[in-house]
Amino acid sequence: MKLMPTNRLTMRNRAISHNAKSCEIVKFKERRIMQLRDYQLDLVSRVHDAWRQGYKRPCIVLPCGGGKSIITADMAKRTTDNGKRVLFLVHRQELCEQIENTFRAYGTDMQLCTVGMVQTITRRLQKIQRPDLIITDENHHCLAASYKRIYEYFGSHCVGVTATPVRLNGGGLGEINDCLIVGISAKKLIARKCLSPYEYYAPPVADLSGIKSRNGDYAPEDIETALAKPHIYGDVIKYYKQLSDGKKAICYCATVKHSKDMAEAFREAGINAAHIDGTTSKGERAEIISAFRSGAIQILCNVDLISEGFDVPDCNTSILLRPTKSLTLYIQQSMRCMRYQPDKTAIIIDHVGNVHRHGLPDQDREWTLEPKPQKKQQNTVSVRQCPECFFTHEPAAVCPNCGHIYEVRSTELPKEKRETALQRINDPAETALREKVTKYVSPNQCKSVHELYIFADMKHYKKGWAYHTAVAMGMLRGKRK
Repeated sequence: MKLMPTNRLTMRNRAISHNAKSCEIVKFKERRIMQLRDYQLDLVSRVHDAWRQGYKRPCIVLPCGGGKSIITADMAKRTTDNGKRVLFLVHRQELCEQIENTFRAYGTDMQLCTVGMVQTITRRLQKIQRPDLIITDENHHCLAASYKRIYEYFGSHCVGVTATPVRLNGGGLGEINDCLIVGISAKKLIARKCLSPYEYYAPPVADLSGIKSRNGDYAPEDIETALAKPHIYGDVIKYYKQLSDGKKAICYCATVKHSKDMAEAFREAGINAAHIDGTTSKGERAEIISAFRSGAIQILCNVDLISEGFDVPDCNTSILLRPTKSLTLYIQQSMRCMRYQPDKTAIIIDHVGNVHRHGLPDQDREWTLEPKPQKKQQNTVSVRQCPECFFTHEPAAVCPNCGHIYEVRSTELPKEKRETALQRINDPAETALREKVTKYVSPNQCKSVHELYIFADMKHYKKGWAYHTAVAMGMLRGKRK
């Protein structure tokens, strides 16, 4: 597929200077108000190279806030400048207008570019002129049947953009995409002031006992039952006031009722809050989001709605009240508050311990198109882990390894009468220590019990491994059986 050269200005400005009046050049410059950064230009160039090498469906991987919209606008403009057609696929209606505005501001010929919801496009395939390029927003959705139908019908060159090229079930995207083009890391975006630095607060341990799974993730109704308690609402409000008082926050809840109740709890505490969900009318939704952008509303409660593609740079805080097994959902929600502004430090308040399942949002990850190895199916067995020696065993009143007597407690999440204090997870000293331990290739390099626990966490070992290794290395004295 023929694209304009990666030096985006040279040939285009040369043509304009030879064939147009100077005032038209000014108009062109006024229209093109956005410019690509070097790492964004690099991604566009690498996509061009991939197509030239015979790949047909590359996938760009770039962290949330890295500028995926401006990259796709540049590729769309290059294509329409060549007289070629573009089809841009989104999965939510509210994103269409946002994308169209970005493309127009960038100078894309919208007569040759169609921006549409995949659900609409798949029903109108015969009415749409064949695109020369299909761009897929939030490309981790691309394995859905509706997307496949579009790709197969047109057979066009494709490119997808996503922060997390992985499905909820661990499946890779190799069935659709034929190469990954991985961009700059979130850590480097923070260092370059393209994303805001952040502080992350979470409980030291997340107890999800009693919450069942459905369709690959935690059941929303169970989450609502576990979290819909006055004292928990009080903790959410208390920590918001303590960590981010008066600043804009997006609160991610489990169900519509949970979100509405949480918004009401904030209002009763004297904090302007509103709820929106998929059934909120377009007009009301636009009005609420506008009030949030202006600051008239401080807290925006929702259920997975304000995740992908929503951009409010001065939103300071993400409040996570929905545990999830989805890395994609976690990254989208936790990083929603990290859009850069000078002197801003984003605050992530994770009441459900998602960080313990997925790691910090800017953690370096290795991506692949291949599916994760499937775990061997095992019979589900109820187990217990001792808080003293971390020995894991079948349910019993006493730990068979060290003799610890278990406290009789409810299995509900969270405990009714015991507050779980949040701790800062990404403390600078802790981060520096973790960076140091990442270079270790053997546990023998660990110089403390704490380093052993970090090493175990990075290797995905059970906590009991760190304890027993510390005993074997003489760092701890083992409990007598």
